[in-house]
Amino acid sequence: MNTLLPTSSQAPLWRRLLIRGGKHFLRWSGDFQAKHSLVPTTPVIDNKEFDWVPRLEAAWPGIRAELDHLLEHPEDIPAFHQLSPDQKRISKGDNWKTFGFYIYGKRVDENCAVCPRTAAALDGLPGMRTAMFSILKPRYRIDAHKGPTRAVIRAHLGVKVPADRQNVWIRVDDQILHWQEGKVVLFDDSYEHEVHNDTDEYRAVLFIDIDRPSDRIGTLFNRAIFALIQASPYVKAPLKNLAKWNQDHKRR
Repeated sequence: MNTLLPTSSQAPLWRRLLIRGGKHFLRWSGDFQAKHSLVPTTPVIDNKEFDWVPRLEAAWPGIRAELDHLLEHPEDIPAFHQLSPDQKRISKGDNWKTFGFYIYGKRVDENCAVCPRTAAALDGLPGMRTAMFSILKPRYRIDAHKGPTRAVIRAHLGVKVPADRQNVWIRVDDQILHWQEGKVVLFDDSYEHEVHNDTDEYRAVLFIDIDRPSDRIGTLFNRAIFALIQASPYVKAPLKNLAKWNQDHKRR
């Protein structure tokens, strides 16, 4: 399957420069965001910082059932870079699939209708920005990279975790995390991180970005950041591509 838009290396120069400049600015702003954060700015964050974690974990059985239904037809789930061409460096071939529910605050109603129990669990989370099933094929590794902004906290709910848990992991800065089915891990993805699935099974998590709790100044600053991101090709291209993918791949 071909990507729906040119990869970032093939995109117009103005677009590449805009995205590159935007990422540099967002990372530069991280120190300011850290000063105004109401939760730790460590690579890994304790689940006790967020009171919604137990509710999300309790919803795992229904979420797992909906993922299993999707995986009956994996060919209908796009690879990450087929929606977001800027991920081409870390998303290769058909190895990293994503099924999106929210993209930077934009709810994907069609996908939410396919997985209503997952959508209901997500709709109840405060500060929802991005949410998707993130599905790795066996023996695939995501190279080290950094997220663009400290304005969000990354959560992973383990949905489908290989039995050989020790050989599937994420490194965030200098810390190694292993997923458990039905359990959440929280981290700051502006730190360098990489993922290894060195097993013979699929690994799937419910990947979530939520607003970083901040003081009044930090909240206003982050809202401005979100507005800039939402208006950029970084968000508009995936939304356009996802709409086209859903049109071309009708759900069974």
